[in-house]
Amino acid sequence: MITVTDLSLNYSGTPLFSHVDLQFLRGNCYGIIGANGAGKSTFLKILSGDLESTSGQVSILPNIRMSVLKQDQNAYDAYNVMDTVIMGNQRLYDIGKEKEALYAKEEMTDEDGMLACQLEEEYAELGGWEAESDASRILQGLGIGTEFHYNDMATLDARLKVKVLLAQALFGNPDLLMMDEPTNNLDIDAVNWLEDFLLDFEGTVIVVSHDRHFLNTVCTHIVDIDYGKIKMYVGNYDFWYESSQLVQQLIKSQNKRNEEKIKELQDFISRFSANKSKSKQATARRKLLDKLTVEEMPASSRRYPWVGFSPDREVGKDILFVTDVSKTIDGVKVLDKVSFIVGHDEKIAFVGDNENAHTALFKILAGELEPDEGTVKWGQTATFSYFPKDNTPYFQENDNDLVQWLRQFSPDPQEQYLRGFLGRMLFSGDEVHKPVKVLSGGEKVRCMLSRMMLSGANVLMLDQPTNHLDLESIAALNKGLEAVKCNVLVASHDHQLIQTVCNRVFDFTADGRLIDRKMTYDEYLESQKAE
Repeated sequence: MITVTDLSLNYSGTPLFSHVDLQFLRGNCYGIIGANGAGKSTFLKILSGDLESTSGQVSILPNIRMSVLKQDQNAYDAYNVMDTVIMGNQRLYDIGKEKEALYAKEEMTDEDGMLACQLEEEYAELGGWEAESDASRILQGLGIGTEFHYNDMATLDARLKVKVLLAQALFGNPDLLMMDEPTNNLDIDAVNWLEDFLLDFEGTVIVVSHDRHFLNTVCTHIVDIDYGKIKMYVGNYDFWYESSQLVQQLIKSQNKRNEEKIKELQDFISRFSANKSKSKQATARRKLLDKLTVEEMPASSRRYPWVGFSPDREVGKDILFVTDVSKTIDGVKVLDKVSFIVGHDEKIAFVGDNENAHTALFKILAGELEPDEGTVKWGQTATFSYFPKDNTPYFQENDNDLVQWLRQFSPDPQEQYLRGFLGRMLFSGDEVHKPVKVLSGGEKVRCMLSRMMLSGANVLMLDQPTNHLDLESIAALNKGLEAVKCNVLVASHDHQLIQTVCNRVFDFTADGRLIDRKMTYDEYLESQKAE
C-alpha cells in the first residue's frame, strides 16, 4: 500500500534519518516508536504528505483513501459534532452539502436534476445514507453520548474535542489510517474500544504511541527510529523490546570475547615476535588479529531514567481512613459519600472516565481541598508525597535552575549530590543550570518524580504521572512503582502500569460514587464484562 524508497531527512545539514526502505501492507498495524526527538511525528508527516523529505520518495497505491488524525482541536469550531465526524470522508460530506443546496432551490433546472441524480448515486455508493448512524456508533464507542452529537464543536471541552477528531479519523472505512498519539487524553474504556476497532479494521494502520499496552494489543509490526535509521520488525512492542535487548546482549558478549582474544594475541605477539622459533606463529597471529574487530555499538538515542522510591520508614497498621467524603465542584457532585480504608501493601488504581473525581480526592487527601462532607484521617506513621495532575504552580514564575529547584526538596543540599541525582533523571552537564520555567512537559514530570523520590514518603499519590513521558520514562516509572515497598494510589491511562503495579481498583462513576474492588485491573475488566 505504501512503499518508502531511499528516504532521508536533514535538518540544517544534520541527518535525522537516512536511506530508509520500507513497505506498509494492507491488513497490518504498524507502531512507530523512538525516543523523544528521534523523528516519529516527522516521519508520519512525510508518509501522509504533510512534509517533504530531503531525498527519496513515498509511493502510495492509486485510489487509496487516507485518513489522518488531526491535531488542531479548534479547527472545526464552526461546525457541529456530526458534521465534523462526517468530514472524515470529505467527498461524502461535500456531496451531502451540494445535494442540500440543490434541493433548497425554489426551482430546479434539467441540469440540476441530472446533477442531483449523479450525486445521489455517488452518495449511496459512499455509504451516505448510513453516515450519521455510523458516526454516532463511533462517537458512542469513544464515550460521547448522543446528547452531544449535534452540538457545536466550540461548546465542547478539550477532552471531548480530541475524541471527536479521533472519530473523524476512523469514520468512513478508510484504506489507510495514520494517527499520532491517538490514546492521549482518552479514558481507558475509550482506549479499549479503539483497540477493538483497530483489531477489526481491514485496512492499513500506522500509529505513533507511547502506550505499551495499546502497541502490544493492536500492532503486527514495530517501526523503530533509532541510530539515525528506521527499521521494521515483525511483532508487537514487547516482542520488539525483548528482541532488541537480546541483540544488544549478544553484541556485547561477542565484543567481550573479541577483546579477550585480541589481548591474548597481542600478548603472544609481543612475547614471541623477536623469537625466531616462534616468529611464524607470531606472524600468523598478527594476521588473525588484523581480522578481529570489536563491533562498535551504535549510540542509541534512547535514554532510560532511574526511578526508585525509598521510604524513610515502614508504615504502621493504620494508614488512611476515608469516611463519607462528598464534594461538589462548579455545581457538579464529583464525590458522593466515598468511604474506604487503605490496608498494608495495597497499591490502588484510580480508573474510569470521572477524572474530576480522581483529582478532587487526591487534593482532599493531600489537604489542598476541603470536603463538603465526611472525614479523612491519616495514620500516625503515614507520610505522603503527592504528584498533582497540574504541576504548573511548581514551575510558574520560578527563576531557579534545576539544581536550585531540587535543593528545596533534598535532605542533602550539596551540588555534587544533586547533580548525581539529576544525572540519573537524564539532566546532565549544563542542563542542570537550565531555568525550570522553560522545561518541557516531560522534563517537568521527571522533576516532580525527583521531588517524590527525595521525600522518603511511605504513601505515594500520583495523578496522571505518565502524561508527557516517553516510553522509556514510563517503563522506568512502572519499574519503580512495582518495586517500592509502600502504599501507592495512582490515576493513569496506562493500562500496563496499573495492571502490573496495582492490586486494588477504585472506579468512580459519573455521579461520584465509588466502586471498590480488591483485584488487578484486568480482573476488574473481566468482572465488569460478566456483569
